[in-house]
Amino acid sequence: MTSTTPHPPEAAAPGTAAAANDRRRWFALAIVMTAAFMDLVDVTIVNVAIPSIQKDTGATFASIQWITAGYALAFAAGLITGGRLGDIHGRKTLFLIGMTGFTIASALCGFAGNPEMLVASRILQGAMASLMVPQVLSIIHATFPAEERGKVFGMFGAVIGLGAVGGPILGALLTEWNLFGLEWRPIFLINLPVGIAGLILGAKFITESKAPKALKLDLVGVALVTLGLLMLLYPLTRGRELGWPLWGHLSMAGSLVVFAALVAYERFKARKDGSPLVELSLFRVKSFAAGIAVQLTFGLAMGIFFLVWTLYMQIGLGWSALRAGLTGIPFSIAMSAAAGMSVQSLVPRFGRKVLQAGALVTLVGMLLYSWEADHFGMDIKSWQMALPLVVLGIGMGLIVAPLTDAVLSEVPKEHAGSASGLINTVMQMGNALGLGLVSVVFFGSIDDDLQFAEIGPAFSDAFQRSLWVVSGVCAVIFVAMFLLPAKPKQHLEGAADDLPSDEVTKEPALTP
Repeated sequence: MTSTTPHPPEAAAPGTAAAANDRRRWFALAIVMTAAFMDLVDVTIVNVAIPSIQKDTGATFASIQWITAGYALAFAAGLITGGRLGDIHGRKTLFLIGMTGFTIASALCGFAGNPEMLVASRILQGAMASLMVPQVLSIIHATFPAEERGKVFGMFGAVIGLGAVGGPILGALLTEWNLFGLEWRPIFLINLPVGIAGLILGAKFITESKAPKALKLDLVGVALVTLGLLMLLYPLTRGRELGWPLWGHLSMAGSLVVFAALVAYERFKARKDGSPLVELSLFRVKSFAAGIAVQLTFGLAMGIFFLVWTLYMQIGLGWSALRAGLTGIPFSIAMSAAAGMSVQSLVPRFGRKVLQAGALVTLVGMLLYSWEADHFGMDIKSWQMALPLVVLGIGMGLIVAPLTDAVLSEVPKEHAGSASGLINTVMQMGNALGLGLVSVVFFGSIDDDLQFAEIGPAFSDAFQRSLWVVSGVCAVIFVAMFLLPAKPKQHLEGAADDLPSDEVTKEPALTP
């Protein structure tokens, strides 16, 4: 965040001065933001292309579910490991490796000849994203001096807003255009030129950084994190399809035991050689611990909303993919604007109240949307949705960018990768929990034997019920935000947060 406190010029650290004078950091920012946008788009772009994929490949409902869920599972399971690998081997190195794998996996998705290959390629794509995405926040944290990070995280929030709605719009356009007769395949193939350009430019402009100590990868920690997440997320993903079997409930309960074992082992590992996978000392930082709790709850709300919103418009109202995607433009614009303004102008002045206002505005938007869906019924128009979508966009924008800044603001740079991986993992866990709840709050109220004429009203009613649930979650988020500092610690140029003397950085050679 932007500092509002005067500081003596002699306090500036050499690393800060170098970063402030290095114009390449803005090129690096554009590159890592593009990678973050690619990931966000790939999370959402598939939803609008599902009818085309089903028609072209003959995929069953179970296969379609795994095309979307396989990515999220692999992504969530590898994020903490990906963040720690960046700390150990270099964030630039892992970013480029992840982007290479992500680009290759995108090509495999685009050329998949059957549903099985597409599912496997999506799982690979999620695994590669788990190497690439944690480095985004780590590179920002290590590259930009403290007084510039508020502006940068504002831009990051705007990218999140564009990616959230840009994915469905882009997917709808590429699918309906049917470029070269490829139907749905361009939604993945579009990543190829973007990925190749990112690799070339990233190798030139991104500055390498890693943890100051020679850390080792905690293989036992990797195994426990992966096992615990899969035991929790796999039953949530497949529970409704399998009729919520007993083993699923036992697996989710058992995941708590695995996570408890992980905490105990990580404490032992920290004492033994100082190289734990999860840096538990981060949770002694109040802003980080509280922010993680809010991030989990916020991810849960978003996991519910975005899926039921898509189902409501495309199946319930019978809208085309393009119309559904274009309807979300007011949301995207409002969220991007609010995200940028919140960090740069509002949070330095009002602190935590900005995030709490975002939770309340989001709640109002959900209730307004529910009222409109009930009032206008099946005759609701896109323009009538604009008002609640703008309100929702403003509310979420006031949360997403300053929350990221609050979580990372007091994290030591040597743990930036681990912290970034935890942030993303918690968000993905929240999304997965939200998707699991969709089976209860949305599909749970829809009869499987509906006649054609009954589908629209049933989906509309289920959508309204889901919005009430999300409204309740927003109220919980508002209360949880009281755990955040009233005024997040303001960074000072040259403060302890700046690049420590033993931080390992390697500047790329300047080329004319």
